Amino acid sequence: MSNSALVNYTCISPNSNNPRNAGIKKITIHHMAGNLSVETCGKIFASSARQASSNYGIGSDGRVGMYVEEKNRSWCSSSPSNDHQAVTIEVANDETGGDWHVSDKALAKLIDLCADICQRNGIDRLNYTGDTAGNLTMHCWFSATSCPGPYLKSKFPYIAEEVNKRLGGSGQAEAGVSIQKGDLVKIAPGAVYYNGAAIPSWVKNQSWYVSQVSGDRAVIDKNESGTSSICSPVNTKYLSAAGSTGAAPAPSEPKKIEAGGKVKVTGSQYTNGVAIPSYVKGNTYTVQQVKSDRVLLKEIYSWVPLSGVQAV
Repeated sequence: MSNSALVNYTCISPNSNNPRNAGIKKITIHHMAGNLSVETCGKIFASSARQASSNYGIGSDGRVGMYVEEKNRSWCSSSPSNDHQAVTIEVANDETGGDWHVSDKALAKLIDLCADICQRNGIDRLNYTGDTAGNLTMHCWFSATSCPGPYLKSKFPYIAEEVNKRLGGSGQAEAGVSIQKGDLVKIAPGAVYYNGAAIPSWVKNQSWYVSQVSGDRAVIDKNESGTSSICSPVNTKYLSAAGSTGAAPAPSEPKKIEAGGKVKVTGSQYTNGVAIPSYVKGNTYTVQQVKSDRVLLKEIYSWVPLSGVQAV
C-alpha cells in the first residue's frame, strides 16, 4: 500500500496497529473540533498517552499531514473493524462550535485526498448511503459523538459525488439513456436529491413517473401505483428507465412559487451551506422574496435554495 503524494507534513504516531488486518475499502471522515494546523494535530497524536491517531489530517489552509501510513490501522473511529478497513481523515474547523464549519480550501483538499485514496487502492466508487452499509463513513456511526459536525455531515453526498466524477463511477444510468417527461424511472442506490439531501430508502425502492425535465434536473412525481406524489428533483444521472405495467398517472402540475405564497421546506441546507435544522424541515413558511435560485422565508428570515422548497 502506498501513501498519498498530497502530503505536506509527516509525523508518525505510535498509536496504530501495524499492519492493518484488512484491505482498504472505506474512507472515514472526522473533524478536529478546533482550528488545528497539521503540525499541531501531529503533535497531539505523537503522544502515546493520547491513544488516538488518524491516517491523515487536513488544515484550514488545505495542507495535508500524515500520522499513520495507509498500510497501518489508525486509532480513530472507536471501531477496530472500521479502522482496519478505512483510511481515516481529520479535518480542521475554521469555526468553533455551531455547525463546526470547515474552510473551502480544506473541503477542496478533502475531495482531492479522497479521490487519490480511491484511485490508489482500487476503490471504483465512493458510496454514501447514510449508514455503515456504504464505504464513506463518519465517526458518529460508531460512537456517541457529534463528529464530524453538522457542516461536514451535510457535505457527505457532495463529497461522494465530486470524488465519483473523478473516478468515472458516479452510479449513473446507462450511457445514451435519455430521461423524458412521462418516463417511469428507477433510482440508483447511491443517489441523492438534486440539492444533495439523502433520498429515503422507501423512495429508492419504488419506480416513479417524471413530471418535468430541465437539463440534468428531473422532477419525480407519482409512484407507479399512483399512491404517492413527492414532486422532488433528482439529477438524471441517477435515473434509469423502468418497465411500466400500465399508463402513467397524469403528473400533477407544481404550484408556482411567488412572493406571498406558502412553501414547505424540503431541502437540507440554507443557501450559505449551513444545515437546516430538523425542526424547520417539513414546516410551511411564507415567501417574502424570490430570486432566480432562492427564496427568502418570512418567519425565519432565511434564504433557502429554490430546489429546497415546495409550493403548497
